[in-house]
Amino acid sequence: MSQNPNPFLRGYWNLKIVRTLSISYEDGIPHVWRNIHPSQQHLSDEELISSSCIVTSDFAVVTNGSEPVSAEALAECDADEGVNGEGVIGAVVYAIHGEDFDGRLIHVGDSYSVEAAREVVQRLSFETGYYSRCWEISSAHISQETGQYLANLADLATPEAFLFIAFRVPYSPAIGVKLISTPWTDKNLEHAEGITAEQLRQEHRSKGMPADLANILELAGQADVRILILDADAPVLLGLPLAEP
Repeated sequence: MSQNPNPFLRGYWNLKIVRTLSISYEDGIPHVWRNIHPSQQHLSDEELISSSCIVTSDFAVVTNGSEPVSAEALAECDADEGVNGEGVIGAVVYAIHGEDFDGRLIHVGDSYSVEAAREVVQRLSFETGYYSRCWEISSAHISQETGQYLANLADLATPEAFLFIAFRVPYSPAIGVKLISTPWTDKNLEHAEGITAEQLRQEHRSKGMPADLANILELAGQADVRILILDADAPVLLGLPLAEP
């Protein structure tokens, strides 16, 4: 199968908001980004901005606040070999992080208030937590023979081991597929079905599924697509090969 990026992938998974501090130094060293120490998480943005702080490799501790610094925080600072001295907090930024389909952490963007960050997360995730799980693509991505194979599956009972159900769209030549137990990753399939992604693909191919359909369903399953419609009137999907004439 091609190693090109999966054209079905959209959005990010497990979006979360992380409050971070932009910290500068008097000697002109480039500013750094750190999280506030857990013992000072309760401090408001207004209390943090313009405050002096100890900067370690992982966090910052405000030293001139209204409350004394805890002995635990000071001990962690002393134990950290990456202490970078003292700086001044110039801004509080709410970073939006997400995960790619393979679990890699992605920095999506920054907001200057938690309310704005929450709005971005809500608009990216919608109520379901997913950007898109339904697709309509051109049937030009599969051959006529594959289209007939898929239509036969829609008219008969699709084998359970295929982990999808083919169906006809009423009053239309389009054929739909409902994928089951997505995403089709090793981790999820082993948990849900006791198989690997490669074993599922082999099940498809061993039962005579055309290669073009097997490739499309594998990509869609990896991207957590739940409904896929193939229609001659739908647009082609950029990055997905067309069937050979």
